[in-house]
Amino acid sequence: MSRTSAALLDQPGRVPRFGELDVPGPAGDQVVIRVAAAPITPLDRLCATGRSYFGVPVTPYVPGVQGVGTVETGPIPAGTTVWFATTAGMQPGDGSMRSVVVADRRDVVELPAGSDPVLIAALGLSAVAAWSAMTGPGGLSAGDRVLVLGAGGVVGQAGLQLARSAGAARVIAAARSAADLDRARRLGADAAVAIEPGDDVDTLAARLIDGAGGPVDLVLDPLFGVPAAAALRTLRPGGRLVNLGSSAGETAPIDSSTVRSRQVQIHGYTNNALTVEQRRAALTHVATEVLGGRLTVDHHRVPLAEVAQVWDRPGSRVVLVP
Repeated sequence: MSRTSAALLDQPGRVPRFGELDVPGPAGDQVVIRVAAAPITPLDRLCATGRSYFGVPVTPYVPGVQGVGTVETGPIPAGTTVWFATTAGMQPGDGSMRSVVVADRRDVVELPAGSDPVLIAALGLSAVAAWSAMTGPGGLSAGDRVLVLGAGGVVGQAGLQLARSAGAARVIAAARSAADLDRARRLGADAAVAIEPGDDVDTLAARLIDGAGGPVDLVLDPLFGVPAAAALRTLRPGGRLVNLGSSAGETAPIDSSTVRSRQVQIHGYTNNALTVEQRRAALTHVATEVLGGRLTVDHHRVPLAEVAQVWDRPGSRVVLVP
């Protein structure tokens, strides 16, 4: 049994520390992976609090629900760059924030040659969610007008670029900060609309409608709350809103008249509903878009040894590098 450096969470609600632990040998069709990059995601932080809907995690454990690395041994050729998933924080067991991982073959996705491990890790399941939400329940088609709420986050940044490369006729980004709006424009948004503190539904809806420049076909919504209620008013009759988060509020002041008069469709989305095959296809698409220069995201590369200092760091996604 070998040793690996790792981020170790000793108690829910605390910050992980840098340390070492044993790496068990692989069994069956498991894959031994040398980790190149492991992102710190909102799900990792939520699970570590002990207050997630998965319950209190068994500690100590290594956080990290996903990562990217290089195969050392297993049913995949050695040297192959792969993305992998874990259930750390959701079920007993260790995650991606360590130098060596043993993963089940079904949770490993081979990436195209030349993939950037850090960038793929930064995008990861957030980009999968954006793409799958838009093309699944969202029914994204070439020529659609797409409004992306929360365009400053990873889901939003990925969503506006993926919508553009899929042939959207117009992409409108909505975000809170001037920096996020400027970035959205650089990433290809046709219009960038500010979500201001204290906005009510009427005020924000008027601003979104003006920015959209016409009826919207699809809204990608990781926010809910007032922004979702306002975005519904931009939709054409039969338009779709797909919700995949609630960072602006667990409830939204949606009015019946908007829903009925426009016959809008409101869908919920979660990555947990994806099959292994669907997740693999979405990740492959994300990697292909990255290689083609059509997809990126703001992120920071940080040594794994500094996990305690950056665990709660706000802003751009942090990717730990062993």
